Amino acid sequence: MTSTTSRHSDRRISPVFLGILAVTAVTGWATWTGFAETPGVAVFLFVTAAWIVSLCLHEYAHARTALHGGDITVGAKGYLTLNPLKYTHALLSIVLPVVFVIMGGIGLPGGAVFIERSRIRGRWRHSLISAAGPLTNVLFAVVCTAPFWLDALDGVPADFRFALAFLALLQVTAAILNFLPVPGLDGYGVIEPWLPYSVKRQVEPFAPFGLLFVFAVLWVPSINNGFFDVIDSILRSLGIDELSTYCGQELYRFWQGQNEFCSAG
Repeated sequence: MTSTTSRHSDRRISPVFLGILAVTAVTGWATWTGFAETPGVAVFLFVTAAWIVSLCLHEYAHARTALHGGDITVGAKGYLTLNPLKYTHALLSIVLPVVFVIMGGIGLPGGAVFIERSRIRGRWRHSLISAAGPLTNVLFAVVCTAPFWLDALDGVPADFRFALAFLALLQVTAAILNFLPVPGLDGYGVIEPWLPYSVKRQVEPFAPFGLLFVFAVLWVPSINNGFFDVIDSILRSLGIDELSTYCGQELYRFWQGQNEFCSAG
């Protein structure tokens, strides 16, 4: 009886996550209705809360797939509760990605749940566990862009449309960055089980610096421009124009002052 109760509690959705969902819903409503006196504040809270929700779902996808793959310890670690405070590196997984959104408008992948890989049998399972997280970002991007590629924007307020466009940009950048085959990122985790042991051993020491390497490379103007050109092309194919993402980011950075051009949109 105690064991069963414990298992249920390990998988019960955390009040912390429910609180973040509530903030997303309330600020989304405020953005839609124009209830907030300063629209940018509502957009900021809505996008930030929704971004944190996506980060939680990203890590939950890793943990849930690992559970079905054989790592039964993820429940006891609290990973199935969607509580971001249970993550191995809460700073890297939640705080740092939010800071990067505020500073640069880019979806930063964060490492969080610790999977006991020795419990997982089969290379396909290892690959699927790594792929589950960024695939969640892909799904989130599909949901955010659905009103655009379904031509269902009639009646959607401009501020809410811009917020969705910016949120979609974050999800697309997060998915692409996560899928890069760089040590320390999920993309490398997908291919790592299929590499020779000698290669894995040589690459392993560089894993903690993989994300730093990616951002150092993105700091190069030509590469940065090329990266965002790819992002813009993907978003355009999903019906989101560059103006919408620009205005979404402008509204999000409400402390910089109101952009009259976007307000007129």
